[in-house]
Amino acid sequence: MTTIQKKLFAILLGTAGAFFLPAASTLAAPVASPTVAALPDFTDLVEKTGPAVVNIRTTEKAKVSQGGDLTQDEEMQEFFRRFFGAPLPPAQPSPRGRKQAPAPDAEEEVPRGVGSGFIISADGYVMTNAHVVEGADEVYVTLTDKREFKAKIIGSDKRTDVAIVKIEGSNLPRLTMGDSDKIRVGEWVIAIGSPFGLDNTVTAGIVSAKARDTGEYLPLIQTDVAVNPGNSGGPLINMRGEVIGINSQIYSRSGGYMGISFAVPIDEAMRVADQLRASGKVTRGRIGVQIGEVTKDVAESLGLTRTQGSMVQRVEPGSPAEKGGVEVGDVILKFNGVAIERSSDLPRMVGSTKPGTRSTLTVWRKGALRDLTLTIAELEADDTAAAPQKKPKAAQVPNSLGLTVSDLTPAQIKDLKIEGGVLVESAEGASARSGLRAGDVLLRLNNTDIKDARQFAALVAKLEAKKTVLLLVRRGESSQFVTVKPTAQ
Repeated sequence: MTTIQKKLFAILLGTAGAFFLPAASTLAAPVASPTVAALPDFTDLVEKTGPAVVNIRTTEKAKVSQGGDLTQDEEMQEFFRRFFGAPLPPAQPSPRGRKQAPAPDAEEEVPRGVGSGFIISADGYVMTNAHVVEGADEVYVTLTDKREFKAKIIGSDKRTDVAIVKIEGSNLPRLTMGDSDKIRVGEWVIAIGSPFGLDNTVTAGIVSAKARDTGEYLPLIQTDVAVNPGNSGGPLINMRGEVIGINSQIYSRSGGYMGISFAVPIDEAMRVADQLRASGKVTRGRIGVQIGEVTKDVAESLGLTRTQGSMVQRVEPGSPAEKGGVEVGDVILKFNGVAIERSSDLPRMVGSTKPGTRSTLTVWRKGALRDLTLTIAELEADDTAAAPQKKPKAAQVPNSLGLTVSDLTPAQIKDLKIEGGVLVESAEGASARSGLRAGDVLLRLNNTDIKDARQFAALVAKLEAKKTVLLLVRRGESSQFVTVKPTAQ
């Protein structure tokens, strides 16, 4: 091989190597591995918290007939013969050869229901749902070590669905309470309970939503944890092993789990539990108003910068609200200086206030803020009595709102406990579309109180065409704002 041939061979060899050997930079570059998020391991959590979760079974006493009805005896013998292959022992005759007289009815303890609960103190206080123990004559609590205790109902509160029962024991396993205000949507949680009577069943999921308004006095925690009949009263536990709620409700069209369950926040439950342990009942405050939501249209018409507060639809006669100067149509924006974001905030704030406390309401009335002072009373049963509706006399012609109205009689004004207004005889067009109907009483148009039909007609005549009008409407015992857009005349 000549020198020239050797050089050509070396060049060709180098070129070919470039096709088969990776570049040095390629060999040196590290390969990035994808980030893998590990799923949570609940084993240690369940081992730690499970022993403090209990099964609760309730019974009731039912009368069982001891009579000797011959027809029923024959039917039962046929039943046993067909399904068990042996006849029921026949009734024993009396010494004289006649059937014995029926014995008096006896009370027998029969199963009533099964639920769950959890121990909150080493000396045997157990928390569960009020509906689990409601109507029970006897309550039995079974621990995971199979010990069974007969429990005493200390107290229950239907409004929050919380109950406390007591078993006699010491050094019992108990759960640690968490802070339900600090939960985050998306965090992992587990539920432990007895669905369908299957003791100490564990299910897991995430917090789906916070402060879900499904109750009058408490915003519930929504999760996708599987909860079924029998889970009621069991704990909802975070990854730190703390109780953040009591599993209480499910959303279902079939009676079984459908992916949405609700839990009572443990902060509210413990406040209730403390009162139940102290006195066996829960005392709440009240001011005597019926309230409704403030819609976007109503807020804009009233001059509010945003949708907030609770609109007063009714003021109970003689209530703290009436004595404090609260009026129908007021929008309560603050309670003791704390802003009311949603209408449901007010009953919870008032309910947690001790009766006898002097409190301040900040209300929006006719375009201005006012501070009203009142004394909180103790919550009583709701008054459902409705004021009688009497037929008015003379009616006026329809107006641009599509309303035919008439004057109220003095008796009607007295019965309704109002100072003025007009009665709707008929509602057509825009008013009908807004939900107005015959029998409604109109109290205010925009920011002007309505005195009688003549004044109302004058106010309507001055309205701008197609500009939304705000009416304060009384229907039965409650009042609310309704927006109507008048038609051009």
